[in-house]
Amino acid sequence: MANQKSDPSEVIIAGGGPVGVGLAIELARRGIRSVVVERHAQIPPIPKGQNLTQRTMEHFRAWGVEQAIREASPIPVSFGIGGLTAYGSLLSEWHYDWYQRVIVRPYYACDNTRLPQYATEAVLRERAAQFREITLLAGWTVRGASQNADSVRVTIESPDGVRRELEGAWLVGCDGARSLVREQAGITQTRDDHETRMVLLVFRSKSLNALISRYRGKSFFNVLHPSLKGYWQFFGRVDTGETWFFHSPVPAGTTLDNFDFHQYLESVVGAPFDCSFDHIGFWDLRFEVANQYRMGRMMVAGDAAHSHPPYGGYGINTGFEDARNLGWKLAAVIQGWAGPALLDSYDLERRPVFESTARDFIRNFIEVDRAFLRDHDPERDRADFEAAWAQRAAGSPAEIQGFEPHYEGSPIVLGSAGGACSAVGMHQFTARAGHHLAPQPRTDGGDLFDAVGPGFTLLVTGDSQSSDQSVSRDRWVSDAVQAAHDCGLPLSVVREPAEAVREAYGAPLVLVRPDEFVAWAGTEGSDLPRHVIDRVRGG
Repeated sequence: MANQKSDPSEVIIAGGGPVGVGLAIELARRGIRSVVVERHAQIPPIPKGQNLTQRTMEHFRAWGVEQAIREASPIPVSFGIGGLTAYGSLLSEWHYDWYQRVIVRPYYACDNTRLPQYATEAVLRERAAQFREITLLAGWTVRGASQNADSVRVTIESPDGVRRELEGAWLVGCDGARSLVREQAGITQTRDDHETRMVLLVFRSKSLNALISRYRGKSFFNVLHPSLKGYWQFFGRVDTGETWFFHSPVPAGTTLDNFDFHQYLESVVGAPFDCSFDHIGFWDLRFEVANQYRMGRMMVAGDAAHSHPPYGGYGINTGFEDARNLGWKLAAVIQGWAGPALLDSYDLERRPVFESTARDFIRNFIEVDRAFLRDHDPERDRADFEAAWAQRAAGSPAEIQGFEPHYEGSPIVLGSAGGACSAVGMHQFTARAGHHLAPQPRTDGGDLFDAVGPGFTLLVTGDSQSSDQSVSRDRWVSDAVQAAHDCGLPLSVVREPAEAVREAYGAPLVLVRPDEFVAWAGTEGSDLPRHVIDRVRGG
């Protein structure tokens, strides 16, 4: 077994799945070099992580792959990617439209889409290959990691047993729920076991496609069954022809040999159909979250930082947001303009958002569904059940509208006192500190969202009410630009004279972070520009 050393890198990324490669791209577009170590030489062909939100598509636009992602989807836009919830079986008389993300589309710059994770990964790898700042070592496995005050060292091994030692300034573990980086960094986890065995089936069936042809425009389906006490039976299309995936609880002790998976699928659908299996796998249903996302020069992101049951499409989207959040902050530290608190804000912002996602959405889904199935039964009282079912259907959009991750209370935003980072919010066009910037049309065409650059962007909106106000506002902008220049913070100024934009954002001055979240919004009289600039860089 040979040992080799390599030249130092700025960032080493353990794990070349979608989050790891996404992080590498985010760093590369800021000129930061990284080495990505991925144990799989070929992308695993499991169709998970399919529901990509509007926010995730904004990341892909920033990374230069939005169109390529859309073209890679095996489900045409014209077919539809909506969801449906049914009771008892997929073909029962009780069902309603579910998880219609289109209702929050006005607050984002991009449409959502749907495609299997392996297709997403292929596009991201192709994009990563276009950056000279990214080195991808596919087929290599991380065997150990250590750090000191100035650097990290990572031992990796090739399939034929050759070992290399990588040296870098920072190490990010994007290496999944069993993260070696997390373990080597000494980061502990909080775990919530639900003592439920789950199965993932990938199968082919043209006859199932025909059976559910009445559900036009639907690509994923959730079946609630009283016996499962709130846990889902979930179907998802991989394409529009014959390929599907399904996950559901199964009895403890279920194996490949002692359970009839075909018969189980037919019972969930409510009709017989032909199918053949491509994959059968198992996992235990649990929630896990790292108790901190950073330990010195080692950090974790994606499933290495948090994992949960695949409910609602939160997992891969949450991981991509980790990459955007961490990427610009890590680049700022390497480039020398970050304050001492900036990198710590990655944990302070992202961990509470995941904890809220798990508590207020995923666990809440299970608990609300469990209570509904306990309290309402069409065989016991059909009228009561149908009234409650109609109430559920009417309230379904609130699940989408209320999921609005934000960083109120973050130490690097200037907002109202008493805020806290959370996944619970409400989509608005108003520019609020710690919240995602909503798009607005520009006077000269296009959208203001697309004017936000890779650094900080100061939006100056509306016309001043007087010459004195104009002078005062211009002085504030000039002072902010000077303060940014003095500390090296990258800042661009974008002016939009439309009064409608100022009214929509609720402030004439809006400072936007590199990840398109609002760092501060106000007037020339609300805060001193040097104080604002110092705060948002973690000073």
